[in-house]
Amino acid sequence: MSKIIDQLEREQLRDGIPRFKAGDTVRVHFQVIEGERRRLQVFEGVVIKRQGKGARETFTVRKQSFGVGVERTFPLHSPKIERIEVAAVGDVNRAKLYYLRGRVGKKARIREIRQDRSKVPAVEATQDVEVSEQAAAGQPIVEEPVAEAAPEAELEPAEVGAES
Repeated sequence: MSKIIDQLEREQLRDGIPRFKAGDTVRVHFQVIEGERRRLQVFEGVVIKRQGKGARETFTVRKQSFGVGVERTFPLHSPKIERIEVAAVGDVNRAKLYYLRGRVGKKARIREIRQDRSKVPAVEATQDVEVSEQAAAGQPIVEEPVAEAAPEAELEPAEVGAES
């Protein structure tokens, strides 16, 4: 491509787009224009594909709406997208999840990777760093068993009122 086209495309790229991939659950806050009115519509679902590069990059989100599968393709750098929130990070081994189209209910679920680091105490965070340092050094990772709390005293069942 020519340098002029590259420059124009670079100017159209947006900042602040979160990192997400196929399999992640996202909420897309999209601006809908109906006549004179503008409103935000939230479309939440699983990203089944990302394609393209630069200003032409798009992603497709799929959700179930009243038992019917609905897919919507968004341009990633569109000015009509207010924001994109990543609700959950999926654990998938494919770049395109077209197989979800033929599945419904529990079969259409995707495993999630839990990454809520806001509630992790500082001690556990340092343990994670040590584990990743061991993995980087090629050392085997050995996890120590965690002591379980003693079971609470069992309560006796309440006597049922005996009528005579």
